[in-house]
Amino acid sequence: MRARRESALLLAMADPDARQTATCEDRPSPRAGRSRLKSILASVALVSAMLATAIASASAARDAPLVVWLSLDGVRHDYPDRGLFPALARMERDGVRAQRLIPVFPTSTFANHVSMATCSRVDRHGIVGNQFVDTELGVFNYGNDSRFINTEPIWSSAERQGVRSASFFWVGSETPWRGVGATYRRSPFDSGIGEAEKVDQILAWIDLPEDERPGLVLSWWHGTDRVGHLKGPDDPEIAVQLASQDAELARLFAGLDARNAWPFTTVVVSSDHGMTSGSIEINIASVLSDEGIESRYDTDGAVAYVTLSDRSELDRAKAALESVAGHVVYRSDALPEGLHITSPGRNGDLVLVAEAPHYYSRSGTLDKWLGRLAHAFSGDRGTHGYAPDQPDMAGILYMLGRGVEQGSTLDAVSNLDIAPTVSRLLGIDPPADCEGKALYEIVGEVK
Repeated sequence: MRARRESALLLAMADPDARQTATCEDRPSPRAGRSRLKSILASVALVSAMLATAIASASAARDAPLVVWLSLDGVRHDYPDRGLFPALARMERDGVRAQRLIPVFPTSTFANHVSMATCSRVDRHGIVGNQFVDTELGVFNYGNDSRFINTEPIWSSAERQGVRSASFFWVGSETPWRGVGATYRRSPFDSGIGEAEKVDQILAWIDLPEDERPGLVLSWWHGTDRVGHLKGPDDPEIAVQLASQDAELARLFAGLDARNAWPFTTVVVSSDHGMTSGSIEINIASVLSDEGIESRYDTDGAVAYVTLSDRSELDRAKAALESVAGHVVYRSDALPEGLHITSPGRNGDLVLVAEAPHYYSRSGTLDKWLGRLAHAFSGDRGTHGYAPDQPDMAGILYMLGRGVEQGSTLDAVSNLDIAPTVSRLLGIDPPADCEGKALYEIVGEVK
């Protein structure tokens, strides 16, 4: 009798209408009551499991890995030792600093930003310099048209694998690569925008709702490149400029501190190349015009691509240029494999490689005339583009935050290894055609 009352009570709890309809004749049996109880408990367990999954998913979205990758243009590996830079010092103390970051050849801005993003060398990704001519696509002149990039950049790789990305002026990121671009990107490029605005935007991206926030943020910063070119790599103004960059980096760190974002955030700071002194100018136009040879040439300073109006004059042009000391002249169809710059249709007819302190003049540019003016007063100017094994061409690499063991040490690191390391931190595969490898000694145990 008691069992029947309990069964009726359970039935009423499960179905309120049962209180009105149950009679002595149609009350459930004890076995039916126990079955109904099991059904209720199973439903409660299912709801609890769904709730726990929802909470875990929300937590995972909130704490999903975030990598902020900054590139400080032209910061040589030893510049941080020239003064007190608190933000970089914090990265070295609480994270890791590599002794040197080795760029690819040529050690120019566009070639190396694309190499870092794609973890592939120039002969694969195709950006042979800051300026060049493609026989099909036309002139590339400090451009951001991703059609010129032949291998997958990390922002497209991340998007393809379900991780939102954001870019503030990283080379090649302003247009979608083969239909896949960063979810958030600033364009067009404007060198007048300073790092303060970039820090504000990065923090704004981090503050987006959980289902909108990017997992990968990339940003190009001015670094010390311009002052290095104009005043030379040993000018005191280098430290002043780096201090201004460090101050904005510190402001970014303060924002991450305030948001308690470090448990899921890693910050990577790298540079594209170093800087060295250039004191002997090679004027390609003068050499060829003296021989009555018409041509155009594109140069970043230490490498030049010469395209002849009349290719039948190739041997004569090569001989004329070889008569000038301080560089090596190659036919574009006979480039040494070890240079890794062969890109059919983009190397012109002749490829010139300068030996420091020689450099090629950049005709018709403001920086050329400003550089000459500075050289007239100081006797020095800065340049880059030389072989990556030259110590002055090495850049910086710092990492701090999630997945980076405090006090880790790194010697020389290839810049091709950054993108696979960032990919590992994000839990995704590296970009397709990647030639680098993750720095497992730093992020091998990342969860």
